[in-house]
Amino acid sequence: MTTPLRIAVLSAWHVHAEEYGRAAVDHPDTELVAVWDDDAERGRELAARLGVEATTDLDALLAREDLDGVTVTAATSDHLEVIGKAVAAGKHVFTEKLLAPTVAECDKLIDAARDAGVRLTVSLPRLTHGYTLALREILDAGTLGRLTYSRVRLAHDGSTRDWLPARFYDASEALGGAFSDLGAHPVYLTQLILGDEFTSVRPTYTDQTGRGVEDNASVTVATPDGAIGVVETGFVTPASPFSIEVHGTEGSVLYGFETDDAGGAVMRLTTGAGSSRVDLPADQPILFAQWADSIRAGVALEDTLPRARSLTALVDAANAAAQR
Repeated sequence: MTTPLRIAVLSAWHVHAEEYGRAAVDHPDTELVAVWDDDAERGRELAARLGVEATTDLDALLAREDLDGVTVTAATSDHLEVIGKAVAAGKHVFTEKLLAPTVAECDKLIDAARDAGVRLTVSLPRLTHGYTLALREILDAGTLGRLTYSRVRLAHDGSTRDWLPARFYDASEALGGAFSDLGAHPVYLTQLILGDEFTSVRPTYTDQTGRGVEDNASVTVATPDGAIGVVETGFVTPASPFSIEVHGTEGSVLYGFETDDAGGAVMRLTTGAGSSRVDLPADQPILFAQWADSIRAGVALEDTLPRARSLTALVDAANAAAQR
């Protein structure tokens, strides 16, 4: 390994490509060295903003002995090939969700990374936020009793205000619309709350802006224990706060339904003892930083890969059910 770790961005396809590139620039133990894209103009534009070289030759870039790792922000449909090549070249991988189009392809990449001894991490950023850490503590303590219902909502106005790239509506590249992309966050949070096993997955998708994929989505799931989970997302909502609600036989947790004096979202716990505001811990380091640290330490980030696999399974099931 080099000092600092030398990182390349693989594709400017995703809107988070520059964010992860800047994370490599800003981290004290990483250095951004290149941007690859099969679209030369798109790659040059991102490389210029990040102040590094651009290339369209992926094989040559991955063959560089002074390259330690890559961030993958290619089209989801290309993840198996692009991540597969990076892993085969011995490069550590930090990738945008979804990990791969299918669970079988996720397993193929996870197994290949393990066999190659490289660190494969999927960006599931809300797992590191203080509200998630507080919620996990409440759930682990059993404070809510037997869980009965959860609802997680995350939506924005990328379609109605037309700020998302047109490629985000290409179902062959993005594997769908709002649910496959933005919906991934409420999906993995719902799975954190209710677990990964569901007896039913019932999607409702609509296309309000006529782009051919869902830009407004709600998916209802049920667990073997009878709990119901609702996952809501969309690209057509101008002013919807990110929110979480979890209910059980002994209490409820609400987040995002009220704000404090500084405008920050509040988490509130209600039980038979009354209602109280939950103090939120500080966010953990961003997952990119945890990935970089894990490379140096030679240890895997155990939580992201099982959750990424389960995420793909539920998104795939919802998309398949929506086509019936």
